Amino acid sequence: MRRGGVVLFLALVGVIGMMMRWWRIVTVEAAVMLPPEDKPLIRHYYKKHNTCANVEPFVRQQVQLFWSKDKSLTAKFLNLLYADCMGCDASVLLDGANSEKTAAQNAGLGGFEVIDKIKIVLEDRCPRAVSCADILNLATRDAVHFAGAPSYPVYLGRRDGLESKAEWVDLPSPSISWESALNFFESKGLDVLDMTTLLGAHSIGKTHCRYTRDRLYNFNGTGNPDPTIKKSFLDTMREKCPPQLKPGQPDPLVYLNPQSGSSYTFTHTYFSRVLDGESVLGVDQQLKFGHDTYQIVKEFAHTQEDFRKSFALSISRMGGLGVLTGDKGEIRLNCRYVNKK
Repeated sequence: MRRGGVVLFLALVGVIGMMMRWWRIVTVEAAVMLPPEDKPLIRHYYKKHNTCANVEPFVRQQVQLFWSKDKSLTAKFLNLLYADCMGCDASVLLDGANSEKTAAQNAGLGGFEVIDKIKIVLEDRCPRAVSCADILNLATRDAVHFAGAPSYPVYLGRRDGLESKAEWVDLPSPSISWESALNFFESKGLDVLDMTTLLGAHSIGKTHCRYTRDRLYNFNGTGNPDPTIKKSFLDTMREKCPPQLKPGQPDPLVYLNPQSGSSYTFTHTYFSRVLDGESVLGVDQQLKFGHDTYQIVKEFAHTQEDFRKSFALSISRMGGLGVLTGDKGEIRLNCRYVNKK
């Protein structure tokens, strides 16, 4: 999001700013320091430019249609947006032998087919108008709203990137320390409140056992489990994730937040699990051990509404990172391929 869009968030930030807790002051500062870009994204971009005035209801209708059949779509879109929006130009959607899709960190991404179908609808109703990058941001907003998150305003006007390379993907390991995670988020223009809030998206979805097996059996090469894991939860996880797989056995999937589970409900219980030593991923459990992250986790565990408000702001900030606007990039006709010259 651009500085030009700050005014739309003043009502939200005003409510947050009324809270006297220290980290709510951080939220207000974050709203003032939205990531800068060459040209601003704006609210109702397509309506103001008279190119696709009804783009938001068009997207919402399609997302609701697919989400009603597959609640996991929320987690898939959140993962897609995170993978793309450390440079929001829809490059993660491009096919290719060495595209970002082929990077090891992106092996579990899904939801591409739904984005394709939304794009087909929009090309029929608003030809050559709406970027794939904007579609992804709108579709994610709607999917998380259907799961229980607030329906936050999405600033629009992104254009699509022309390249996608696997070596560009620098997403960190899910086992890193909170300090390393914060360094990564800060390198992208986000802060500690953004990081803690956005990791709360792990309240929805699944992960493979390979991303947590080290914590269960050989933490930091010690041959022992991560001592921060609650014993009863360790036993449960070990039942789901054996130390070794049999030949041909697929790596099991486990819910990141069993309390959300198959309902894929947007909930603050993720933060209670951090406090209780019941996080699946190491990076999530690490939030308990930073002073600032611990204070934020405690507050979000106490009340879901604070988490919901902060999530609306932080995901919007993430959606403004590395965008292309103006005459940069293009409006793809097919989200999987750059346009033919």
